[in-house]
Amino acid sequence: MIVPMKKVSLIIMGDKKKETLKKLRSLGLIHIEITEGSGEKLAALNDKLELLDKAATILSERVVKGTEKLEADYEKAHKIAEDSLRLFDDIKAYKDELIAVCVELERIGAWGEVDPEELERLANKNVKFLLCEASKAEYEKLNDSLVILPLSKTKDLVRFIVVGGTAEELDCVKRFEFKMPKASSENLKRSKAELEGKINAAEEKLLEYSKYVLGIKKAITLCEKEIEFEIYATGMNDEKMSDSKTDRFAVAHFKGYIEAEKVDSVTQMAKENAWGILIEDPTEEDNVPTKLKNNKFVSLIYPLTDFLGTVPGYFEYDISGWFLAFILIFFGIIFGDGIYGLVILAVAAVPIIKALVNKTKVSPMFLLIGLFGLSTMLWGLLTCTWCGLPAEQLPTWLQKLSIPVISNVNADKIWHLFWTSGDVGLTTSQNLQIFCFALALIQLSVAHIMGAMRNKGSLKMLGDIGSLLQLVGMFYLVLSLVVNPEVFTFSLVIAGIPVGTVAIALIGVGFLLTFIFANYEGSVVKSILSSLTNIVSVLLGVVNVFSDIISYIRLWAVGLAGAAISATVNELAGPMLGNLMFMIIAIILLVFGHGLNMILNILSVIVHGIRLNTLEFSSHLDMSWSGHKFKPFE
Repeated sequence: MIVPMKKVSLIIMGDKKKETLKKLRSLGLIHIEITEGSGEKLAALNDKLELLDKAATILSERVVKGTEKLEADYEKAHKIAEDSLRLFDDIKAYKDELIAVCVELERIGAWGEVDPEELERLANKNVKFLLCEASKAEYEKLNDSLVILPLSKTKDLVRFIVVGGTAEELDCVKRFEFKMPKASSENLKRSKAELEGKINAAEEKLLEYSKYVLGIKKAITLCEKEIEFEIYATGMNDEKMSDSKTDRFAVAHFKGYIEAEKVDSVTQMAKENAWGILIEDPTEEDNVPTKLKNNKFVSLIYPLTDFLGTVPGYFEYDISGWFLAFILIFFGIIFGDGIYGLVILAVAAVPIIKALVNKTKVSPMFLLIGLFGLSTMLWGLLTCTWCGLPAEQLPTWLQKLSIPVISNVNADKIWHLFWTSGDVGLTTSQNLQIFCFALALIQLSVAHIMGAMRNKGSLKMLGDIGSLLQLVGMFYLVLSLVVNPEVFTFSLVIAGIPVGTVAIALIGVGFLLTFIFANYEGSVVKSILSSLTNIVSVLLGVVNVFSDIISYIRLWAVGLAGAAISATVNELAGPMLGNLMFMIIAIILLVFGHGLNMILNILSVIVHGIRLNTLEFSSHLDMSWSGHKFKPFE
């Protein structure tokens, strides 16, 4: 359920802002609605937070697991963060210098030991020479009058010295002159060693600081709390009560939200501190935060919704229970393999057992993963799907545990309904499609029943009933057009009831009710005019009902694709399992193939399974997931 909220407006003296905030923070019950602050202190705190964040990232990359246990108080953490960033910047600068030195050493390496000072001394003694590099073709074209001493030759390059020669002759080979380094080879090597030593020393210091990474993360949390406090302190609206420039004759006011059952606590504090307080029911114009409260089982869905960042608006629905129920079914169908379910269950069981042994709290996330594993294993059991193996290769007892109409044991069988005969019937695949469409009918019907219950007592409820009738009629239409038109004919009569005709009538009556009452807000005429104004959207709404039901076939299709991949992996690896030489390759292929298939299935659950809850189901509830979490100032 969505916890009922009350809107709280507080009026305080302008010079009592921080004192009031400290008391409210100790109370820890009000979600304050102030989003902007200002001032030099806030800017400095944001800079400090940025510094701590960067330092935490740098040190986390270097931490050796199990060593990050040293505590650091707030100020010490800040000092360590500053030193860490300085060392990190130094390392970057040293590495840039080192790269330049290494490039220079590589460039002059082919010349051996080079000392520009010695060469300069020779030049000062009027010894004319040039160190040159040229391609083979260019080298062979050089003037024969030059005194050339070749030093080394490679496939593409010739290194040589030109000795003596006139100024004109030397000018001809200037373009081949080797650019002298600024330092000797010996000095460059010394610089390289020094830079490597500085980098190692700085890295060792960072490694030492990494032991304080938990302390720095704690400092980040404290800094965030300080920023929050400063935002609230500087973001309050002020009203001057006189021409005085002091805060003594000003009042500050702000708005927040509190759980309805805890209003008495803040009211009592307001009395004790002489605050002005106004308690109101929130309206749809208010940006009310959402707090969900459910039993322990339904709350297992929270790790998933937190990961998705989906929060229902305060005036929307809490569908946590329905979300959990249907995502478990969708997950099982998409993975669809009993062995995959056992693997998922084993992955969840390890941390759960560890927590139970250590008598610590079991993470809801692992419990949710365990439920996913159970759901997958159950679907594999019902359809006789185990690691992509053909049903006939599985033990007889496993085959008997499956449900015949959807089991792979009967993949080629035609199932006859009581009104069918001869070759007309349903295949196992068509039975699975019907199951998926039945899930669509159930889930989308739940949405419209919830809407009807919310609008109970209003004529708008008839609009929800109309949508429900359209849904039922469209369900039969989908069975006829998509599953098997020979089995689900429009001329079908059961117990004297013309099923096809009734389905069309339900769609028509449902559309009429929706057209008249879907936009009802106290006037039927205005509701009809609103529908006429948006006639295109209204007509498309009928099509959307059809497409939303069809959309659930993705569960069958994705599950079928996964089963095909499993079977293909088995076919590739199977022949090699009988040969000892290739057995290891076969095992690697099986692990890789089925592992990749499981990863693809996880993506499919995110893309398809979650979509059916957050889009198709939610759109029929008129939910936009526009909410934000209730976060009390504490």
